[in-house]
Amino acid sequence: MSRASSLKKTVHVRPDAKGRIALGKFAEGVSSFRVSEQAGGAFLLEPMVEIPAREKWLFENKTALTSVKRGLAQSARGESTSRGSFAKFSNDEEE
Repeated sequence: MSRASSLKKTVHVRPDAKGRIALGKFAEGVSSFRVSEQAGGAFLLEPMVEIPAREKWLFENKTALTSVKRGLAQSARGESTSRGSFAKFSNDEEE
């Protein structure tokens, strides 16, 4: 599949006097963009989102993340899920 045939939408935008471009609805739910200069002078904007530092551990722990994803999938299918504890995955010391 060529890159052009995979495009969902193309719009023309113009930078303001300071070189800024307003992305409007394209930026909804996005906290930043990674910009890559492509061959031929094109730019690729990759939408990025941030997560709170306290939740970073979940994305770094494949076992815990797999468990959460499994529970979410079960819930989406209407299956019952059991509550569990993620304490065994925590590095926090008790206060």
